[in-house]
Amino acid sequence: MFGQQSNPVILDLHTHSIKSDDGRAKVQNYCQWIRNRELPIDGFVLTEHRQFDLESDYSSLAKSFDLCILKGAEVETEYGHVLVFGVTEALMGEFDFSSIHLPLAQVIEAAARHHAVPVPCHPGRKRVGMSAHLAEFGIPDGVRIVEIYNGGSRDQEDTIAQAMATEHNYLGIGGSDAHIVSHVGRCATRFPGQIRDERELVEALNAGEFEALTFRDAA
Repeated sequence: MFGQQSNPVILDLHTHSIKSDDGRAKVQNYCQWIRNRELPIDGFVLTEHRQFDLESDYSSLAKSFDLCILKGAEVETEYGHVLVFGVTEALMGEFDFSSIHLPLAQVIEAAARHHAVPVPCHPGRKRVGMSAHLAEFGIPDGVRIVEIYNGGSRDQEDTIAQAMATEHNYLGIGGSDAHIVSHVGRCATRFPGQIRDERELVEALNAGEFEALTFRDAA
């Protein structure tokens, strides 16, 4: 049972529900899929596009399915898309989450002030990945973690992300980037200790003790 689980904890750190403009999955259906398919994950983080979902309460679903259901956001910067973990109302007042032209430096600085963690996602992807913009904008300050396994990656996108992480000494996470139910759990991140809320997720990410996983080859 998740509430009684010791180590490790495996979370899919990048998912989208129908709250996202292109999401087609209900949160309950994610839970049902994970349990019915016996996926090797203990929960997931909903990182809705260009917003943080303050209104939804998934605690009853989490309890019913014995899963950890957390919330984050995915914002858009000149370096591409960035996941933000540990979002608070105070952080939401620092910049416009709905903007598609956010300066990455502003996101990183605001996140640091409010104890949140920014993570460039699918960084090996053209146009919306960080690696595509390094030649133009240079190496950004303040990036510590990037997504090195993305469930929606094609061709060599993850390979590019991993090479960039190695070159610049970034830590790596994994997330499915699921927009439909059957894609959840394709990639995930394993943590050594229990994670029950967004605060503990931020603490675990800041501690740097985690491992990116991919389950695509086993599917």
